[in-house]
Amino acid sequence: MAVILIRTLILYAVLLLTLRFLGKRQMGEMELSEFVVAALIADLAANPLQDIGVPLLNALVPMMALFCCEVLISGLAMKSIRLRALLFGRPSLLIREGRIDQKELRKNRLTVDELLQELRCQSVTDVSTVESAYLETNGSLSVLLYPACEPPTAGMLGLETKKADCPLILVSDGHILTENLSRCGRGERWLRAEAKKRGLKTKDIFLLTLDGQGRIYCEGRERDEA
Repeated sequence: MAVILIRTLILYAVLLLTLRFLGKRQMGEMELSEFVVAALIADLAANPLQDIGVPLLNALVPMMALFCCEVLISGLAMKSIRLRALLFGRPSLLIREGRIDQKELRKNRLTVDELLQELRCQSVTDVSTVESAYLETNGSLSVLLYPACEPPTAGMLGLETKKADCPLILVSDGHILTENLSRCGRGERWLRAEAKKRGLKTKDIFLLTLDGQGRIYCEGRERDEA
């Protein structure tokens, strides 16, 4: 049992470090080569965990080789447009000027129900309002509406807008984030005073944020019911 636990921890640590090294793009979007690597690694990692007679190096060596190949391919693809097209393909235009390209739909083995579902996920219910829709190489659908069908923005309506600053989290689940507190020019004394106004202590705050306009959002922690 101890051997299996140690093997699991080693494989977990190796996978965590190598995936972290690959970067955030691979975590958010999985291209074809990345999917192949993920599938092979899952199979390689399972073998030494299921059978302790299999040496751990039998999994670690090919896993590291696959990661090196993926890093090399990603680097080459960044420099070569032809290699990118060969490995990852090109986006497919599924909707052109409000009409569905049925040939492209069949080519990508996508049903009309699946296409409409993807459109609904982007709050689009009328195909005729879509100027173009692309099936990207990572499987996501990019939808561009006709200008007349797009929701109006403040700029279109001629309205003045203030810069929207992302609120800083000052307290998260009872823990004070001192770095964010100093970034907004506040101190713990101010924080305790704001918590006291709301009948709370800082340790009783679940979330407290402060935006650029000085607006505070504060929510207390829920107490466990006995």
